[in-house]
Amino acid sequence: MSLISFVIPCYRSEQTIIKVVEEIQAAMNTRLQQYQYEVILVNDCSPDQTFEVIRTLCAQHNHVKGINLARNFGQHAALMAGLRYSKGDIVICLDDDGQTPADEAWKLIEKIEAGADVVYAKYEHKQHSVARNLGSRLNDLMARTMLGKPKELYLSSYFAAKKFVVDEMVRYENSYPYVIGLVLRATKKIENVSVRHREREVGSSGYTIGKLFGLWCNGFTAFSIKPLRIATVIGGMSASAGFIYAIYTIVKRLMNPLVPAGFSALMSATLFIGGMLMLMLGLIGEYIGRIYISINNAPQYVIREIVNDETIEC
Repeated sequence: MSLISFVIPCYRSEQTIIKVVEEIQAAMNTRLQQYQYEVILVNDCSPDQTFEVIRTLCAQHNHVKGINLARNFGQHAALMAGLRYSKGDIVICLDDDGQTPADEAWKLIEKIEAGADVVYAKYEHKQHSVARNLGSRLNDLMARTMLGKPKELYLSSYFAAKKFVVDEMVRYENSYPYVIGLVLRATKKIENVSVRHREREVGSSGYTIGKLFGLWCNGFTAFSIKPLRIATVIGGMSASAGFIYAIYTIVKRLMNPLVPAGFSALMSATLFIGGMLMLMLGLIGEYIGRIYISINNAPQYVIREIVNDETIEC
């Protein structure tokens, strides 16, 4: 009998995670009775009582495992922690707020059983805030431009993957993991399946504008050197434009010596070139900083405690 692992990163979800786990149990006991299952709840150092709720769930159900991180490492690091401790033949990742319908996990599993390596849930109508939707669009644009994501492929936080894909993903041990990049470099057999997206019943999204921007920058530089190549092209174009403008200025001065020196044009060119140089230096510094952090073996995450760390039997 195949084992399904549900991996859920948790943050400020003390009021929602119980309902999510109950929904998973109901789905497994009805439509997915042919599978065994485990639920791995990763507390990303939530400031509320989330881990106490997780501890209670672990005490009530032997198929629920709790992982408590020592500090807040972010959703993708929490996902990596859960993936490393998953044992399933198929691993399903979903959110802790109930917006991703666990009772439709069978749709993802059916696609996996039909031959796909990874299946992402696709939402026809997303119930996110304007800022969250904007961040998602920017993230999708970045994935297409930098990571080679097919334009028609819809990416979300609700997805299922075969074990060999997960095994390949967890081989990545450096800081700043980016799950989408790890999936895209592991396989091209990725499909979508439509599911509904619910409105949030309690609280608000933990993704602020700052966190969305940080996630976008992480994906921007994590698995591609295209930003450096783009910077090189822009630098070459700026240098060419400056050279052409210099020739134009010299010719204009020779033809009419009375033409006053163009202070405004000179300052504009200086500011433009200086700004581009600072932007490119910052981009290079981002890459060097990541190399430095990786050389120092900065951890993806630090686990404080694990509850129910044993073989799942159900």
